[in-house]
Amino acid sequence: MTREAPSERTRGTPMRVLLVDDDPALRRNLARALEREGFSVFVAASLSEAFRVAADHPPDCAVLDLNLEDGYGLQLLESLKELRPGCRIVVLTGYDSIASTVVALKAGVAHYLAKPVPAEKVIAALRGDLEEAPAVADQPMSADRVRWEYIQRIFEQCNRNVSETARRLNMHRRTLQRILAKRAPR
Repeated sequence: MTREAPSERTRGTPMRVLLVDDDPALRRNLARALEREGFSVFVAASLSEAFRVAADHPPDCAVLDLNLEDGYGLQLLESLKELRPGCRIVVLTGYDSIASTVVALKAGVAHYLAKPVPAEKVIAALRGDLEEAPAVADQPMSADRVRWEYIQRIFEQCNRNVSETARRLNMHRRTLQRILAKRAPR
């Protein structure tokens, strides 16, 4: 029994990939890598553009940036699942947190990858070849990282509402916005 190439659909046509990222360099490089692997790539730089592209070209799989200029990449999940029920979704983010990972995985994404990530790893995740190795922490999280994770968890519980999160944390809204705009501490 021979296995069909993962990057091709049953009719021999390339799999359609929706690539959504607001970083032009990353978007361009990842699109090239996906095309070299035989995928048919449709790109979008924003959430609103992604909704339009997905409606015009329903993807078989998608690579979504978590934080976009005009929204949150996971807002696209429902539409993608309605357009193509078996759509395999990989999330990329530069703002990795345990809370957002849990939210994304519960929403049904196949993989959640922290930037920077090599194109080969994204391709393996789209094909289903990426094995999840259990992460073994060499050192416990720093106090700054624990604080940041806690803030992210409350932010997710408040449905990403900054004002409500600030109220719950008894923190000024602007201070919270500055914290949320930064990458996670190591």
